[in-house]
Amino acid sequence: MNVPMLDLKAQYGPLREKIRSAMDEVCDAQYFILGPTVTAFEAETAAYCGSAEAVGVSSGSDALIISLMALGIGPGDAVITTPFTFFATVGAIERCGATPVFADIDPVTFNINPSAIAELLAHWPDRFAGLTPRAIIPVHLYGQCADMDAIMGLAKQHDLAVIEDGAQAIGSEYPSVDGPRRAGSMGTTGCFSFFPSKNLGGFGDGGLVTTQNAELAERLRQMRNHGMNPRYYHKMVGGNFRLDALQAAVLSVKLRHLDDWHAGRRSNAAYYTSAFADTPVETPAMVYADSSVDQPHIFNQFIIRVPKRDAVKAHLVAEGIGCDIYYPLSLHQQECFAGLGYSAGDFPEAERAAGEVLALPIYPELTDDMQAHVVQSVLAAI
Repeated sequence: MNVPMLDLKAQYGPLREKIRSAMDEVCDAQYFILGPTVTAFEAETAAYCGSAEAVGVSSGSDALIISLMALGIGPGDAVITTPFTFFATVGAIERCGATPVFADIDPVTFNINPSAIAELLAHWPDRFAGLTPRAIIPVHLYGQCADMDAIMGLAKQHDLAVIEDGAQAIGSEYPSVDGPRRAGSMGTTGCFSFFPSKNLGGFGDGGLVTTQNAELAERLRQMRNHGMNPRYYHKMVGGNFRLDALQAAVLSVKLRHLDDWHAGRRSNAAYYTSAFADTPVETPAMVYADSSVDQPHIFNQFIIRVPKRDAVKAHLVAEGIGCDIYYPLSLHQQECFAGLGYSAGDFPEAERAAGEVLALPIYPELTDDMQAHVVQSVLAAI
């Protein structure tokens, strides 16, 4: 039995007519760049995320870049983030001319460890002379929020901006001391990706920036359109970071089904967790499951830890089962970041995760037979 890592055709089938109708409306209007379709989608996603403002942009990567640009972060500035994430998180910092500074992850959640951030800040002058700490980018990895109360407390104490990388976590909730909060609603900005494989995926690239600050939102809107306002008058240097209307139309249709898809993923995760109980397979923990939130995890990925991970992966591939490694190399060990001066062993939890994690199919359209085949194959491999 073949079990793909992701089957977008299964998602598209039931929505085909609605999506095509929404796209036809854009085609009939011939309004492809920004416009009313994008504005409507921004309002819908702002409400969904619990943010006052949402600004559609061209990708999740560009959401990070434009957030840094709008906050004036550049050369001489440092941004604290995790070494265990997709490249775009750290690539955005480098592209803005700032310096990424890494803090190790929590081994349970794979998210940045607030204690590691606190340790960095406590010894900053001794270790990072000449760099001014300006921001923290926590990544809500795999669909579960980082410990935002602790991170926001550190940010307030040290006068730092917080840019939430919620590319994998739209709709996930965190039990803040102020009540349940959704990813992207707690920091200075929240950044989302609509890459097709995300829980809310478009028909190509797309992204979003959320914020509670109306003035910052207006700056983001101006910067995404080359810093232009009014037309052909430029008060700042921005970029071409605009969300296409066709993408907004597709995403608006899908947004109405997103919580049901999240629920399907959590149901599949519960099946895996039960099936792998009392085996050498370590399943992910929903650390906020017993709190006040309804969506403690949205499982953009279902990540297991297994001994001899590469051999297990090879066995699954041979059995026709899609699986992948997110991520095989911690970013401080990537060749392009060698100039930062880090070495193997500097972030042991991130490095251990890179050697052990394996993602299994988790999309909501999986059948019981497909999941049973995945479980049997993993257990056979180990």
